[in-house]
Amino acid sequence: MPTAVEDRLMESFVIEGGRPLSGRLRAAGNKNGVLPILAACLLTEELVTLTNVPRIRDAETMMDLLIHLGADAEWAGDNEVQVQAADIATHHVDDELGSRIRASFLLAGPLLARLGRASVPPPGGDVIGRRRLDPHIHAFAEMGADISIADRYEIRGERLTGKPIHLDEASVMATENTVMAATLTPGRTTISNAACEPHVQDLCRFLVSLGASIEGIGSNVLHVTGVERLSGGSHAIAADHIEVGSFIGMAALTGGELTIDAAVADDLGPILPVFERLGVEVELSSTSVRVAPNQQLVIQDDLGGAIAKIEDGPWPAFPADLTSIAVMVATQAIGTILIFEKMFESRLFFVDKLVSMGARIILCDPHRVVVTGPAKLYGQRMSSPDIRAGMAMLLAALCAEGTSIIGDAYQIDKGYERIDERLRSLGARIERVHA
Repeated sequence: MPTAVEDRLMESFVIEGGRPLSGRLRAAGNKNGVLPILAACLLTEELVTLTNVPRIRDAETMMDLLIHLGADAEWAGDNEVQVQAADIATHHVDDELGSRIRASFLLAGPLLARLGRASVPPPGGDVIGRRRLDPHIHAFAEMGADISIADRYEIRGERLTGKPIHLDEASVMATENTVMAATLTPGRTTISNAACEPHVQDLCRFLVSLGASIEGIGSNVLHVTGVERLSGGSHAIAADHIEVGSFIGMAALTGGELTIDAAVADDLGPILPVFERLGVEVELSSTSVRVAPNQQLVIQDDLGGAIAKIEDGPWPAFPADLTSIAVMVATQAIGTILIFEKMFESRLFFVDKLVSMGARIILCDPHRVVVTGPAKLYGQRMSSPDIRAGMAMLLAALCAEGTSIIGDAYQIDKGYERIDERLRSLGARIERVHA
C-alpha cells in the first residue's frame, strides 16, 4: 500500500475549461515569506504564534524539519501555527525532509546563530536552473564560520562576529540566511546588495517584533546589530503578491470578474504595469484588487511600434515567479511580445506544454520566448514540472476548450493553498483525482 505522502504524489487535476471564473477570494499568506519566518523561530526559546500561514506542502515540510530538530511545531488553527524551540536537539538537518524543499537551507543561519554549528544537506526544490549557494557560504565565512563541503554542508562558527558583507548577487535566501545568523551575532553586520523583496521585508519585520535590531528594511543595504536573545511573540504572514498576480492573470484569461482581498498595494507596484502591457485592466484599492470582466487583451507595443518586451529581475523588478503567468497571459493577447527570463535558465522549459495546447510560442534560448496571440487552446494531458509552471498550465487549462489533465498536482500544492477548492468557489470545473 502506498504511504500518505506517496498517495499525495499520485494526484492529478482534471479541468474542464472555457468557463469564466468570477467572485471574491482572499489572498493567502506569502509562500516565500512563511518558510524563512518558520526557520527564524529557532532563534528564540520562547513561544511564537504565526497567523495567516498558507496551508501548503512546503510549509508542512518546514514544520516537519523544525520538529526533527527538536522544536515543538503544530497547527493551532486552519492558518495558525505555534512554534517553540526551547531546546534544539540536533544541528543535523534531516536528509529526506531537506531534499523536498529548497528552503531547508534557510535552517543554516538560525542553527549557526543559536548553536554555533549547522549540518545541512544539499537542498531540494524546483528544478528551474542553477540556484547558487555561494552567497550563503561566503557570508557565513565572512562572519567567521568554518565550512566543509562534501555530501553535506558542515558549518561551524562558535565565535561569529558582525562584519560588512557584500553579496555577489541579490539572493533572497542568502539575504535571509545572513540576516538570521547576524541577529544573535555580536557586533554590527552590514549586508550590501541585499535582496529587498516583500517576503525579505516581512522576515525582517518579524525579527524586529521579537527584539532584533535591523535597519534599512526595504532597501538593498541592511544593518543588523546583534542582540543577546530574542523573545517570543506573534506575527501575521503578509499576503502573497505572487498569488495575487496569478489570480489577476486567471481572471483576465477566463473573462470573469474577480476581486482579490487582502492584497498589499505596495507589493504590486512592479507587477501591475506588466499586466497593463498585456492589456489587463485592474482596479486597485488599499486592500483589494478587482479585475473587470470580458476584457479584450491587446499587447501594448513599445514606442515607435517596436515589439514589446517583459523582463524579470531582483525586486523591485518584475518577479521571476510571475514570468510563467505572463507567458500564459500573452498567449491570449492580441500582438507579439518578447519575454526575457533573466533569473533562471530552465524556468521557460515548460512552454512546450502550452505549444501542445495550441499556443504560438517560439523558445529562442533558455532565457527568452517570443509569444504571438491570441491562440485557441485545446485541453491536453500534461505534467507539472514546478510550482509556477504548474500554475501557468492550470490557467491554460481553465481557458482551453475541452478537458485537461495535469499530473503531479503536488507541485502546484507546494505553493498554492487548496487551489482546487478555491477555484471551484469561483465557478471552475476542477477535480482532484488519484492516478
